[in-house]
Amino acid sequence: MDWLTIALLLLFGLVFLAAEVIFIPGTTVVGLLGFALLAAGIWFAYRDMGTGTGHVLLASSAAVAGLLLYVGLRPKNLARVALNDINSGHVRDARLPDVQPGTTGRALSALRPAGTVLFDDNRREVTTRGEFVAAGSEVRVLRIEQNRIIVESIA
Repeated sequence: MDWLTIALLLLFGLVFLAAEVIFIPGTTVVGLLGFALLAAGIWFAYRDMGTGTGHVLLASSAAVAGLLLYVGLRPKNLARVALNDINSGHVRDARLPDVQPGTTGRALSALRPAGTVLFDDNRREVTTRGEFVAAGSEVRVLRIEQNRIIVESIA
């Protein structure tokens, strides 16, 4: 094999390794293809050009591949492909009530003993201690037990 073919095998092997490490990490196929091209180029260099040239090409290919790995695995380059966004969204935690004891509201439905009450602009499912409360009546929050809001009628 002539020197141009060996040089092209080594060049394309290094280009594919660079593409794997720097530009499209994680695909593996491109990196394996690059490694195979490098191995074939070095093997042909040992076979056709002799041991001395094979050693030089092996050492230089290993140095360039090591430099590519160093450049590609630096934290600055890894940050381009890593997920760095911080999620600042939130959800309402049902364990932390937004309606406190003593808050007043208006019953939207009849409470027999459970129903719906409007607190400011928030609709909440509530229960009474067992009594009936007509729709439209004013109610006050007595306490919160686990995730239940206990109310009483304000008469």
